[in-house]
Amino acid sequence: MPILPAERDPRLVTVRRGGTLTDDHHRQLARWAVDCAEHVLPIFEDARPDDTRPRDALDVARAWIRGEVPMKTAHSTAFVANAAGRDQPAPVKYAALAAGQAVAVAHVAAHDLGAAAYAIRAAAADAAARGEAPEAARLAERDWQRERIPAELRELVLDDQRRRSAICWDVFDD
Repeated sequence: MPILPAERDPRLVTVRRGGTLTDDHHRQLARWAVDCAEHVLPIFEDARPDDTRPRDALDVARAWIRGEVPMKTAHSTAFVANAAGRDQPAPVKYAALAAGQAVAVAHVAAHDLGAAAYAIRAAAADAAARGEAPEAARLAERDWQRERIPAELRELVLDDQRRRSAICWDVFDD
């Protein structure tokens, strides 16, 4: 299931690509996506302590935010992080995919919601695997993320969550 809509919201497309998103706001979305992915990264690292690909991807995302690596490097790193989740149990897979989506924000800003959605799925699946309430974990992770949305982008991100929740497994719903 795709997590990007067929028609892109111009508020999430950079100015140089014909949208209205500034470079500063793009970097802020990327920082938030990294925070979301990093919050669930221990799920991956506890299961696969010798596999650094998702953490490395978040490091590349941070380097892109600082202007130290080009977008193409960040974009290609997303595939490496995603590959780390292959053939893994759901919580571990989703944590890796969250990291892949976070670094992909450099390429397409709207991947920020993918990082958040996969992080929520990782938290819920991890709770279920431990015999805890996945719905409570989903809501707790969603609320944790929402507390960290950059203030000047809060309405944009919340509106995007409302619009795209259905294609993001309804993880943003109340």
